[in-house]
Amino acid sequence: MGYQKYIAETYKGIRKKIKDPKNVELRELIVERKKKWRKGSSVVRVEHPTRIDKARKYGYKAKQGFVVARVRVRRGGARNARPRSGRGPGRMGFLKLTRAKSIQRIAEERGQKRFPNLEVLGSYWMWQDGQYKWYEIVFVDPSHPVIQKDRDVSWISKPSHKNRVYRGLTPAGRKGRGLRKKGKGAEKVRPSIRAKGRQAK
Repeated sequence: MGYQKYIAETYKGIRKKIKDPKNVELRELIVERKKKWRKGSSVVRVEHPTRIDKARKYGYKAKQGFVVARVRVRRGGARNARPRSGRGPGRMGFLKLTRAKSIQRIAEERGQKRFPNLEVLGSYWMWQDGQYKWYEIVFVDPSHPVIQKDRDVSWISKPSHKNRVYRGLTPAGRKGRGLRKKGKGAEKVRPSIRAKGRQAK
């Protein structure tokens, strides 16, 4: 089994694996990581991707112009305030409300604010507990000469891809816009939700 396949196999069902008494070392590793990740800034640049298999999936290469950052985002619902008056108990609902954007998209946008000269290629889940979720985001520098000469990723240098994370063009953004669907049932998501009168959401 290759190195990347080994990492992919390790993370498959990892939350169940750490509860197994046999995987003591894995559990200790996760606990140590969590202690470290909870402290400090919510956006931290890392030298190398923790999950190289996922990073490669989104186009990461160990060369100049590529940057990886870990972002910490709080978990939970919309945290809407309880209405004070003006409606009966049946219309008083304020729990179990979710945002139109996923927490992963919010993490990507926060990472983009920290690195405004870079563009987001994609992101992947790292870990979560009762309070936070952690994602690693793969960035690329569109103005770097090495990137502009790379056939695989030079498309990011075009002006049409500027601020792509805010327009839902990353894989997480496309999923949130419903663009993973094809065929029957996907009529209202193309060309865009806005063009179809926001009926897809």
